[in-house]
Amino acid sequence: MQSHETKTQGRLLAVGDIHGCLDQLKSLMAQVAPKLADRVIFLGDYVDRGPDSAGVIDYLIEFKRIFPSTCFLRGNHEQMFIDYLDGHDPTAFLVNGGLKTLKSYKKSGRWPIPSTHRTFLDALLDYYETEDYIFVHAGLRPGIPLAEQDSSDLLWIRRVFINSSYDWGKTVVYGHTPLEEPLLAETRLGLDTGCVYGRQLTCCDVRTRQVWQA
Repeated sequence: MQSHETKTQGRLLAVGDIHGCLDQLKSLMAQVAPKLADRVIFLGDYVDRGPDSAGVIDYLIEFKRIFPSTCFLRGNHEQMFIDYLDGHDPTAFLVNGGLKTLKSYKKSGRWPIPSTHRTFLDALLDYYETEDYIFVHAGLRPGIPLAEQDSSDLLWIRRVFINSSYDWGKTVVYGHTPLEEPLLAETRLGLDTGCVYGRQLTCCDVRTRQVWQA
């Protein structure tokens, strides 16, 4: 599933990988203070590794209720969670932080997961596009038009995208690959700053390049 839309009048904000770090997410949004005119794009990886994946999804569902223009992208960790819920081989999910996710649901007495959470997961977008920006979880395969990209690349690609100088004609905003600091290049914005590894959770106004961190 993907989405394409033109510019909004407010800020165009992107948030990097959260990975169950609910306290940092709340702190970050308190700094950003989103308004109804803003559009916030969350770049995926809401679950796994951190302490409160269930709480993060609760927060995001409520956030969307307050700010209806919010967009949520699918990260590779959401895909692994979906695959687990659908009864596929659980190994990838469990060894990549999924045990923390299960613990957060069971600790709050909500296993199996609430239907609202499954609806949230199933509605996640593979990418989001505006006139000037492409938002994607992991990146894009060089030389392939956006509409023809393989969904697994959108969720998992790393070095082939990171090491490429290919220009898609728009700035690509992505997460997935943890960085010490946000990457603010002309054609790339990398916003996964490793919050779950003891670093920062990052939000960026992609037009002005203003950055907030928690």
